[in-house]
Amino acid sequence: MTRLEHVNVTVADADATSQMLCALFDWHIRWQGTGKLGGRSIHVGENDSYLAIWAPAAGDPQPQDSGRLNHIGVVVDDLDAVEAKVLAAGYTTTNHADYEPGRRFYFAEENGIEIEIISYA
Repeated sequence: MTRLEHVNVTVADADATSQMLCALFDWHIRWQGTGKLGGRSIHVGENDSYLAIWAPAAGDPQPQDSGRLNHIGVVVDDLDAVEAKVLAAGYTTTNHADYEPGRRFYFAEENGIEIEIISYA
């Protein structure tokens, strides 16, 4: 069996981004500390998959944008409940769709990362 374990993204504020993700998706911080390139790294998610959120140390230049991340897909049980949380947090949802294999919507967070929320229920 092959599955996605993690995605690593660069953000401006690792703490703020990981707090937002924990609040919206009921995730937890699995690990946090200094990243392999310095800066701050926080692994947020569940026990078998996570997002590695990395921010460079203050004063360090951001790495070159050599590979643009298009979006992160997050599967949830209750799409409507999560959308209510996303809207209450001040985000705008877009591209609502209902087609096989599931319902979905998108939103963009502060770092310009688009997050797709999907429900197969």
